[in-house]
Amino acid sequence: MSAIHDFIKQRKYLVWSTQHYDDLSEDVIVEAVLNYGDWKDVNELISILGIKRIAEIFKLGVEMPRCNYRPEVVNYFKLYFTKHAGMNFDKKSERCAFCGAHRQYQVQAAVQV
Repeated sequence: MSAIHDFIKQRKYLVWSTQHYDDLSEDVIVEAVLNYGDWKDVNELISILGIKRIAEIFKLGVEMPRCNYRPEVVNYFKLYFTKHAGMNFDKKSERCAFCGAHRQYQVQAAVQV
């Protein structure tokens, strides 16, 4: 059992739609904490996963076609992770079609000669 699952088991009010806490992914837990948790929950999550990992998960979540983060949460944490995690929200993430891994790419205009 991992620390992240112990963490969410102590905060059942954040993921009221399930009782299978060990089956929750990091993505789901981060989303629940950022959307519904308080600042103490966020700080404890940062101590478990690290700010860079949380920022990466958040970035991928807000770039999905269907974003489950509330608009005010998106605005706040974009500013927060830009300042404290050095996250660049101008870059877009791309999911590999074969393995599901994410990789970064910079959106660039094609130069016509």
